[in-house]
Amino acid sequence: MTSPISTHRHGHVLVISSNNPPVNALGHAVREGLVKGIEEADASDEIKAVVIIGEGATFFAGADISEFGTPKAFAQPMLPQVVDIIENCSKPVVAAIHGTALGGGLEVALACHYRAAVASAKLGVPEVKLGLLPGAGGTQRLPRVAGVETALQMTTSGNPIGAQQAFEIGLIDRMIEGDLLQHAVAYATEVSDIRPLPKSSERQNKIEEASPSVFDDFVAANPRVFKGFEAPRKNLEAVRAATQHPYADGVAVERQLFMELMSGTQAKAQQYFFFAERKAAKIEGVDESVKPREIKKVGVIGAGTMGGGISMNFLSAGIPVTIVETNQEALDRGSGVMLKNYQASAKKGRFTEEQVGQMMGLLNPTLDFDALADCDLIIEAVFEQMEIKKEIFGRLDKIAKPGAILASNTSYLNVDEIAAATSRPQDVVGLHFFSPANVMKLLEVVRGAKTADDVLVTAMALAKKIKKVAVVAGVCYGFIGNRMLIPRQTEATKLLLEGATPAQIDKVHVDFGMPMGPFQMADLAGVDIGWHRDVNRIENIRDALCSADRWGQKKGAGFYDYDDKRRPSPSPKVQEIIEEFRGRAGVTPREISDEEIVQRTLYTMVNEGAKILEEGMAQRASDIDVVWVYGYGWPVYRGGPMHWADAEGLQKIVDGLKAAAPHMGEDFSFSQLLLDKAEKGEKFTGR
Repeated sequence: MTSPISTHRHGHVLVISSNNPPVNALGHAVREGLVKGIEEADASDEIKAVVIIGEGATFFAGADISEFGTPKAFAQPMLPQVVDIIENCSKPVVAAIHGTALGGGLEVALACHYRAAVASAKLGVPEVKLGLLPGAGGTQRLPRVAGVETALQMTTSGNPIGAQQAFEIGLIDRMIEGDLLQHAVAYATEVSDIRPLPKSSERQNKIEEASPSVFDDFVAANPRVFKGFEAPRKNLEAVRAATQHPYADGVAVERQLFMELMSGTQAKAQQYFFFAERKAAKIEGVDESVKPREIKKVGVIGAGTMGGGISMNFLSAGIPVTIVETNQEALDRGSGVMLKNYQASAKKGRFTEEQVGQMMGLLNPTLDFDALADCDLIIEAVFEQMEIKKEIFGRLDKIAKPGAILASNTSYLNVDEIAAATSRPQDVVGLHFFSPANVMKLLEVVRGAKTADDVLVTAMALAKKIKKVAVVAGVCYGFIGNRMLIPRQTEATKLLLEGATPAQIDKVHVDFGMPMGPFQMADLAGVDIGWHRDVNRIENIRDALCSADRWGQKKGAGFYDYDDKRRPSPSPKVQEIIEEFRGRAGVTPREISDEEIVQRTLYTMVNEGAKILEEGMAQRASDIDVVWVYGYGWPVYRGGPMHWADAEGLQKIVDGLKAAAPHMGEDFSFSQLLLDKAEKGEKFTGR
């Protein structure tokens, strides 16, 4: 087998090239080849300097994920040895960077004596996103080269920085315009006689410049980065070690912290999720030869919050959008909100004003329904009412061109019933965007009974183009995410009557790692969503809140009272309403434990997820986890509800549900799949 690493000479410079597509990952053969290349340079008197460069699209973009969990990941030479060998080369080594230098790739670059890059390059250490830290001296070299604060930002967030910023802070030594190899060889020639060689591990000035309070200040300024996560804190501790110890001792601390993370539950969950996200793109039962339809123009019906947000996804991807409304005021308001959103992003530096103009220039707002006739994909984003949706699809059937895909952005409704309002059910699909649609990454692609394979393939490919993570769901009430939300909300409300408070239930969820609890979420979304607006028909706590004008944060009152900064506090009025319903139901309040809240609001979700799998409404358990992490803020360090259930032990879930079952009433039923797997000691998820 030929090595992915080759060497060739340009005068007195040895060029070590890596050709390991698609991303030049640092697999075993690459690591071995790099060491041989450095040995070749060391052995020859004719070679005065070295350039390390990636062929194809990028420099080294990180570890080889296909080696995770295999003996190759630990085969010698491992990356810590490789980077030390590079740094200890007797000739100056220049890293020539294009594309990305990520993770181990940046650690290789840091081990080189000089770093040159083209303007489009990006540099980062994303290991924290897999629950880890850079384990090849990265946490020790990075603060020495780029400064302590930059090292903290990069290691704890995992977000890359651009080459220009890297140049300004000294992480890049030379910016290159034009041919990278040619200029890198010239740079290597220029520095070939400089001694002593500048080793990253020996630099001290930036460490000595750092303020003693930099670590405490950083934690105080970035609470969300550290909340619940182990890896950001251990990354911080590793960088702190660089400021407190000589390099070799700091590396020993880094290694210890790395092993602690590697053996912990969070890294396992985050790595599981990394693969789960990639698996979600694969469609079961569809031949790989099926090609997507061409989507050059998109139509959106409804310019409200959802319609506007959906449109922005396509405009941002350079796809023209025709957006239709029934009246001019709604159309103007919708277009205005989109422009405001883009301008707000431009102020944060995400777009230039010119780009905002280009994106808005792709928008055609109109009151003419027939203007949708030339669209390749039409997405309906109107009120969640079956009759309205069927009427719209009946109209679309008459005007949409043959082969156009007709999609409904429904959260709960039956896509097959909607498709039946047309003469072309094969062209109908559900596209459930999550609000705000221009921000949330999840897209549930709902596969109807008659949805054509190429329609499904198109939807999944388009999701990728508009930077969404798509999951295929079957037709059932609420699909995957909202269907699992129902038992959670139902049991949370019952627990109020039985003696818990909204604050207690929400605290259990927030402590678990959710961004908010069931009642905080209801107040944010609007307690009045789905309310029948009949003040004479008050059947439950939610009805009572709505009829008392307590619609959530927008009214300053919902399950909580809110001050003018939207900070919540427990509401005596809500407690009165709960007690009134309690009295009507003849319920005597009791002490509710946090454990019971977990059993009835989280274990029930796992049970519902198992039913979804049983019925074939999700392709795989990991897809359910992707929905919940990206759509509802389930903490990624717990991997998603199904992975979490596996980690807890399915028998523990079953036992907890059995203990809680007497309080849950006749509505509750066990998933047979959950019972069977628990009995056999099996799991839902696994590599």
